[in-house]
Amino acid sequence: MEKRDEQALAAAKLYYSRELSQAEVAAEMGVSRPTVAKLLQHARERGYVTIEVHDPREVGGHLGQLLLETFSAQGLREVRVVDVARERDEDLLAELGRMGAAVLSDTVCDGQSVGVSWGHTMYAVARALEHTPRHGVEIIQLKGGMSHSSESTNDIETINLFCQAFDAYARPLPLPVIIDNVEAKEIVEKDRHISHILQLGRDCDVAVFTVGAANPESLPLVLGYLNDKEAAELSQRAVGDVCSRFFTAEGKVAMPSIDARTVGISLRDLRLRPVRILVAGGRRKAEAIATALKMGLATHLVIDAPTARAILEQVR
Repeated sequence: MEKRDEQALAAAKLYYSRELSQAEVAAEMGVSRPTVAKLLQHARERGYVTIEVHDPREVGGHLGQLLLETFSAQGLREVRVVDVARERDEDLLAELGRMGAAVLSDTVCDGQSVGVSWGHTMYAVARALEHTPRHGVEIIQLKGGMSHSSESTNDIETINLFCQAFDAYARPLPLPVIIDNVEAKEIVEKDRHISHILQLGRDCDVAVFTVGAANPESLPLVLGYLNDKEAAELSQRAVGDVCSRFFTAEGKVAMPSIDARTVGISLRDLRLRPVRILVAGGRRKAEAIATALKMGLATHLVIDAPTARAILEQVR
């Protein structure tokens, strides 16, 4: 192998595998940036590097249409499918967040109220939002978010990022999402301020939320709201949750005793909102997302291609 071939391979590995910039590759190899560009071109010409472009619109458009045809009777009106190059959680969240933010920016209008859930996916959406000034917009927290463990819900950060994006007013819900007993929950919800926030959530123009899979590692089950017995029983009965409202594969309330202690919008009230944007992905959530769609919880869906395929296979 000639020296130029060896240099081209070295430059290609630094640029494509280690994801260094051309300037960083030049510094690492002790050559100029134009030389790096020529070495990368040489690597492509010799076949050391091949580049493929996967247009998500080609796959996503077909999958989205199939999902629309499958769930239009349940109120689904729009589907955006993202294609993730690497099967890593952080890449999936980033793509879901980017597309979810785009849908929101296209949807939210002056004077509207936007109900927002929390969780890793919602935080990804919030971080991806660009400044899209609107007048008179309110951002309402749809469920309590205080944590009883070291695990953060990022609820306040999520609300703040939404507010910054739309120049909006925040309406946080400063409570745990699940309270120890029904009596305490009823007392808290009678507070004038809390009652007002909950009503704003029930009346919101746009709701944006995600779906969680009901496994022992899911966020609502590790935040300290439930004892070990409750968490184990819930993970057995439920397939997923929306706004910490856990449901079975048949779309029923998984554990009424826990649902009665939950602070936030009910699934019945959520279904009544005119625009309901569901952002969720990951094949482990396929059954939960499919059930949420069957329940008519979403008018708009943002999902990844592998999960879309898994759902379509389930419902055939």
